This record gives sequence, structure tokens and C-alpha cells, in this order.
Amino acid sequence: MQYPLYVRRDGTAGFRASFPDLPRAVVRGHSLDDLKRNAQEVVELMYDRSEQLIPAPTCSTSELQSLDMDDEQGIWMFIEINLTRVTSKAVNVQFSLPESLLQRIDAAAKKRHSTRSTFFTLAAVRELENLDEGPLL
Repeated sequence: MQYPLYVRRDGTAGFRASFPDLPRAVVRGHSLDDLKRNAQEVVELMYDRSEQLIPAPTCSTSELQSLDMDDEQGIWMFIEINLTRVTSKAVNVQFSLPESLLQRIDAAAKKRHSTRSTFFTLAAVRELENLDEGPLL
């Protein structure tokens, strides 16, 4: 799958990049070719055997350019990530919410450079930790 990656210069060390759809994955490389090669490895390390659902990529360039991470100091690239090499323990769930609540959740997730799935996961983990009085992850 083609995932968008926002790339900036990292001083004289090369490049640093982040995925808007995979907020925990940060990629570094001495060259753009290094960056592309390292992207797959970073995603595998972050999500392989994880219970976190790997979200679908954002494909709309206008949506990407409206993100806070686009400070006009970098460039957008689309990187091929082979998800068959990532074994996720996550399951997909479906539930209904009032539209106004979902809009607030999406706004909060966007502000945190995160996805809706990540927002729900973190909220559920916090709630369960409060009930059990101990860390879950």
C-alpha cells in the first residue's frame, strides 16, 4: 500500500520523516533512497505482532496539506509499505456514535497527528487502566 510520508531535512545528517497515518513510526535516512528502504523496516518494528490496527493510508493530497505536520518546510512522498510482512493481532470493530461526537474525536485526533483508530485505542486503554488501576500495554 502507498502511505504518505512527510520528509524534512535533518540538519547535515540527511532526512527525517513521519507518516500521518502511522503516528508512532518515524523514519530517518542519509538519503531519500535510505529513507525509502528504512520506511518498511520502521513500520514492521512498530506494528508487527501489535494489537494496534494499521490504518488505511490517506490518499487525498489536499487533506495531507491541511495537516499541522505540513509546515511547508518539507515534501510529501508516497512510500510502498508491504503490509503482508506485518502480522497484526488487531481486529476491526464497527459501532455507531452521534455525528457531532465523531467530528470532535476526528478534530482531536488530527490535532495530535493521529488517527481515529489510535484515538479510540488510547481512550479505551486509559479507561480500562482506571478500572483495573494498572497499565495494560
